[in-house]
Amino acid sequence: MLNTIKKRSNDRLTIALVGRVDASNASDLEQEVKSSLDGVTELVFDLEKLVYISSAGLRVLLMAQKKMDKQGSMKVLHVNDMVMEVFVNMGFKDILTIE
Repeated sequence: MLNTIKKRSNDRLTIALVGRVDASNASDLEQEVKSSLDGVTELVFDLEKLVYISSAGLRVLLMAQKKMDKQGSMKVLHVNDMVMEVFVNMGFKDILTIE
């Protein structure tokens, strides 16, 4: 199960992901992210409460990164050790800005 909590402040959007991102919900997340990026120049994903991300979830982050490369910046915050291991193993640590 995945919950998203979005906070918009001017041209900054923070999306907190709570739970799990996997094949069952990644396409819904992708649509939600895509529909939220108009006018956003700073996108922040807060993963503090994300317990799992699959390759389908990684594709959503990659899509968001490519979009934000054209219109601003993106960073990922509060990555736990388990999710960071996925990022490292899949080469996403070098693609994403992780703080």
